[in-house]
Amino acid sequence: MRTYDNPVIPGFHPDPSVCRVGEDYYLVCSSFEYFPGVPLFHSRDLVHWRQLGNVLDRPLPEDAPASGGIYAPTIRHHDGLFHVITTDVSGGGNLLVTAERPEGPWSDPVWIDLPGIDPDLAWDDDGDCWCAVAGVAVARIDTRTGKVLEGPLPMWSGTGLRDPEAPHLYRVGDWWYLLVAEGGTALGHGVSVARARSPRGPWEPSPGNPLVSHRGTWEAVQCTGHADLVQAADGSWWAVLLGTRPRGWFPEFHVLGRETFLAPVEWADGWPRMGPVKERHPAPGVWHPVEQPPVRDDFTDPALAPQWISPRGRPAGSSSLTERPGWLTLTATGDSLDRPGHTFVGRRQQHADCRAAALLDPGSARAGLSVRIDEAHHYDLEVSGGVASVVARIGPLRQRIAEHPVPPGPLTLVVEMRTDRVPPPTAVAPGQEVPPGIRPAGPDSVTLSIETSESVVRLAELDGRYLSTQVAGGFTGRVIGMYVTEHRAAFDWFDYAPIS
Repeated sequence: MRTYDNPVIPGFHPDPSVCRVGEDYYLVCSSFEYFPGVPLFHSRDLVHWRQLGNVLDRPLPEDAPASGGIYAPTIRHHDGLFHVITTDVSGGGNLLVTAERPEGPWSDPVWIDLPGIDPDLAWDDDGDCWCAVAGVAVARIDTRTGKVLEGPLPMWSGTGLRDPEAPHLYRVGDWWYLLVAEGGTALGHGVSVARARSPRGPWEPSPGNPLVSHRGTWEAVQCTGHADLVQAADGSWWAVLLGTRPRGWFPEFHVLGRETFLAPVEWADGWPRMGPVKERHPAPGVWHPVEQPPVRDDFTDPALAPQWISPRGRPAGSSSLTERPGWLTLTATGDSLDRPGHTFVGRRQQHADCRAAALLDPGSARAGLSVRIDEAHHYDLEVSGGVASVVARIGPLRQRIAEHPVPPGPLTLVVEMRTDRVPPPTAVAPGQEVPPGIRPAGPDSVTLSIETSESVVRLAELDGRYLSTQVAGGFTGRVIGMYVTEHRAAFDWFDYAPIS
């Protein structure tokens, strides 16, 4: 029997929403403070996904906080148009954009006159559009103007757990079904379902609720929730949903953020049913592997690939692929990675064990590689003035860990994340033997090195716990990228690869 491995889109890709058009599937995720916003993926089998682009190409306000920005998009296809509705929590509220093709161009946003987050779209037999929001409420809206035509009307808000959110409406047969995430997006997360004859209600909860939750279990996948249903071309049903893969000793840490998982759905007695979300499931009937983009980028294309993201925006003149052909030239727009406004171009960390490297020509700049969660949690491998150094920013603390002289000219910067070299608990001094019975506490180690034509120098090996959601808070995951905070620097290539 053919199987697939979860997550189907690894790394910081939370709050998935999916729709099918013929035999093609399209999926979007939250992007929070990163630009461009709302990554969009395509698949022919629900398992193999390739990023087509990003829906939102508008920078966020410079004062958008970490884990602010763009929340919980929904993608639907109706009347020949793709619709993506989402919330900009840093200004403006709910917005809707449309396109004839998923690659775009996407329309200017229509702002929806409806408060709340996690907006959803569904159309009834009369062609009226219903928009549900967290809370949970629903309104009939005009998608052309954003005006509310009816409501908002209260809906079923779950089984009584905290944070009823991520509502999705579906018409299946004679019933309308409402999915609601509840319990918070951490270990208490789950999904419940209700049904009604009309979007106006009244709503009847499923006797089998929750539809899915891993709270209080030993499942390897945790925090399961924020699900969206889709019917495949062969008639089978599936759910995409978020989850995490924590590692380490109590309280366990996840560093990749919330990821996108796929799980089969069955119908019984008029209700959808789901089992636990496993790391491996029987595969859908159609199998259509796709060629993934190379993990190495030589910066020879005329534009940056869609996987490259930057906090809040990418100011004009801060990056160039033409100034020095075959190189990515970055120009400083801020003097510190500890504050918004700096020049940074990165990609999501998608594997627990991985290696990222870049060839840097620093010139007179201060530039390097950074592994970040936000401005207050990052490890930097930096070159400036003939010295390579490692800087750790953890909350209010900032410390230079190591330094090493380097020759002028290009050199390779390397960061490695390894789960087989987990540091001991902080109660054990460096170099001291770990007492029997003491378990490794962190999820991984982060090693930062430099390579020249003559040598390889490991500057530091740091505890990965401090670049985790459990320490930093928020809703994102690790991003690895190139930066400059003084003058101008150029990168000849960037390579990212999992370590098996």
